[in-house]
Amino acid sequence: MAADSRGAHTPDAARAAAPSSETPAGSRIHNSISRRASLMQEPVLVLNATYEPINVTAVRRAMVLMLKGVAQAEELHSAEVHSAAHAHQVPSVIRLLAYRHIPQQSRALSRKNILLRDRNTCQFCGRVFPSSELTLDHVLPRSRGGRSSWENLVACCYRCNNTKGDRTPEEAGLKLARKPRPFTLHTSRQLMRLIGHRDDRWRKYLFY
Repeated sequence: MAADSRGAHTPDAARAAAPSSETPAGSRIHNSISRRASLMQEPVLVLNATYEPINVTAVRRAMVLMLKGVAQAEELHSAEVHSAAHAHQVPSVIRLLAYRHIPQQSRALSRKNILLRDRNTCQFCGRVFPSSELTLDHVLPRSRGGRSSWENLVACCYRCNNTKGDRTPEEAGLKLARKPRPFTLHTSRQLMRLIGHRDDRWRKYLFY
């Protein structure tokens, strides 16, 4: 009850009318969690034991490898992530401590590798999105025999995916940014160079 018959405010009404002190704090906590989640998805260059660049991974995976003693940091970000007892500086480049043979073949077909190949960029509108805001689109719809393959899957935002529907890009009035192709080691190195232009810490390890 908000007020009695005489118009007097009850305690419940007073509490409802009082300004909330929780909203700003809650907002700060939410923003802090969002920044940490974004930081943990930042790209990290992975070097073989011989200092040859072989992969790009996320900060989260890189830190797991370091904590397991599989890799060590060669270059660090200025940012830190905090656990209950420690602060850990975020790596920008890590190196495997044991040599790993890398076969000259395509990577496994997966959502993660499609997004990595397409640099988290919608292949129709060209905008960059967090992984959680992207889906995979079959260029030739499955209803028309389109396969789940490197050549027929692209990263796509939900808006473009809904616009395209069960049609080809041409029928939907959309244009692919680039022709999709398998994600090979060569493709990975091209991607490393592109990201390396954004992160100076990578450049001395990349072959231009």
